[in-house]
Amino acid sequence: MMKKTLLLLFIVCFTGTSRAIAQETDTSHTQTVTVEKFDPSRDPVKDVAAAIKDAQRTRRRILLDVGGEWCKWCHHLDRFFEQNKDVTDFLHEKFVVVKINFSKENENTGFLSRYPKIPGYPHFLVLDSDGKFLHSQGTGELEAGQGHDHDKVLAFLKKWAP
Repeated sequence: MMKKTLLLLFIVCFTGTSRAIAQETDTSHTQTVTVEKFDPSRDPVKDVAAAIKDAQRTRRRILLDVGGEWCKWCHHLDRFFEQNKDVTDFLHEKFVVVKINFSKENENTGFLSRYPKIPGYPHFLVLDSDGKFLHSQGTGELEAGQGHDHDKVLAFLKKWAP
């Protein structure tokens, strides 16, 4: 009993910090968690399939965040979400977010070919809860100066939220 309690305590403590490291989708328990880094080894088809299940269960849409660890503006966008809790809270309330890698190691060409051509990164693709494509959005249009504009990003999310 003591071992189970300690294990549970460890899991609770570790789970709280693991989100910032890298989260994965556990489809066996229909528990979807956003992937925090662009990972060339991930299978976007499986990630989106898990996101669809979660989006249907929670009545949210899906936001594909396409980019790579090599991408300076992808990191700017990640920092924007870290620094703007209200936008991030709204994002996760209304969307299941899936990072889709595009890099020299894996361009995910087959997966991305089903969507409009992406002119630059990071790039958002909005899907409904069934995985149907709704909108393609360059994040450059959501920038202001050397970062992202709070009101523009929030307006974009509100426009495409369910």
